[in-house]
Amino acid sequence: MLSLKKCVFCGNDVKPGEGIMLVLNDGAVKWFCSSKCRKNSIKLKRDPRKYKWTIFYEKKVKK
Repeated sequence: MLSLKKCVFCGNDVKPGEGIMLVLNDGAVKWFCSSKCRKNSIKLKRDPRKYKWTIFYEKKVKK
């Protein structure tokens, strides 16, 4: 059975066959649901807790 992965930046589910998988030199695997999440995470080095469209923002605010 195929399992759903979580996007590293926004926390949404990444369906099998979709999204972007990034493998780092140390063997760690990062999954991204879109290029928007990939760019915000890697290129722009943004914190997902500061953006309202991420699940991590909701967790921080709704404590």
